[in-house]
Amino acid sequence: MSQSFKKSYKFAFKSALMVSLSLTLLTSVFLHFFFAFKLVLIILFFILCLIISFLVIQFRVEYFIYRRVKKIYDDLTLLESSSFRKEQITTDMATLTKEIDKYAKDKKLEIETLKIRETYRKEFLGNVSHELKTPLFTVQSYISTLLEGAVDDKKLQNKYLKRADKGLERLIFIVKELDMISKLETGDLSLEIETFDIVEVVQNVFDMFEMNAAKKKISLVFDMDYNEPVKVIGDKERIQQVLSNLIVNSIKYGRSKGTTEVSIENLIKNKVIVRVTDNGEGIEEENIPRLFERFYRVDKTGSRKEGGSGLGLAIVKHIIEAHDEKIYVESEHGVGSEFSFTLEKAK
Repeated sequence: MSQSFKKSYKFAFKSALMVSLSLTLLTSVFLHFFFAFKLVLIILFFILCLIISFLVIQFRVEYFIYRRVKKIYDDLTLLESSSFRKEQITTDMATLTKEIDKYAKDKKLEIETLKIRETYRKEFLGNVSHELKTPLFTVQSYISTLLEGAVDDKKLQNKYLKRADKGLERLIFIVKELDMISKLETGDLSLEIETFDIVEVVQNVFDMFEMNAAKKKISLVFDMDYNEPVKVIGDKERIQQVLSNLIVNSIKYGRSKGTTEVSIENLIKNKVIVRVTDNGEGIEEENIPRLFERFYRVDKTGSRKEGGSGLGLAIVKHIIEAHDEKIYVESEHGVGSEFSFTLEKAK
């Protein structure tokens, strides 16, 4: 990589000045005692000494120090991606030291980030393996049993085929959700933006999961009567998916005879905030920062007693961010949780 120098003469000038003053002082004392002292000659000597010293020092500094520094720049191909490539290399040592120090800090941060990503990658692969392994083994075991002779038993045949079919449905569901997240991340999943009534969407979700909530005696309610529609802008289908995932989670982790409440409030002039609040088991504080990661589960036992793919909240986050909006979570273990997200208000 080819680099050019932005030369600094400060060091050479100061060094030459000190040398010239020292030699001129010694010469003046010598002339005073042994020869006739002439001020003009002393001044000329000082100027000549300053010029020669400056040129020699500057040349030697560049040759022995800065040319070697430049070679280091050229040899370190890692620096090609740094800010050094965009600017000239300076021969000012203070500036150069700052640049190298900044480069070192940036690289340290980059390495730490890569370590975090590597840890996340390992966890992600482990979680994907776990999620896919269970339904795969389920399907394999039922088909193997049928092939070993159970196929002749009509009752068992029907029972095992139904269970194998459920396992395949779960596999397809996980793959579809992973595909959706990938498309959201890469921007391949386009949003169909329209104006719609968010109150109506919430009511539709309540109707869909009313029976699920009734099994746990959980009430799905609004915080107040919304007699007038609240018009917002967004992808109606995707926002319904967001509300579905949040309400399903509130039912899964809610208390028996508990409540899931949805409120819609004006946030600022052109924004509303939709809150989904429950009085369930809540989330411990250390788990909150990772809630929206793929396959991350608060339950560490691996029992997967509540089912689900572990992708619901990750999808929620990506859909909201695809709308250029924000999602928030507040929770207290043993008290309950509140998930909220913003939407643009229709004019």
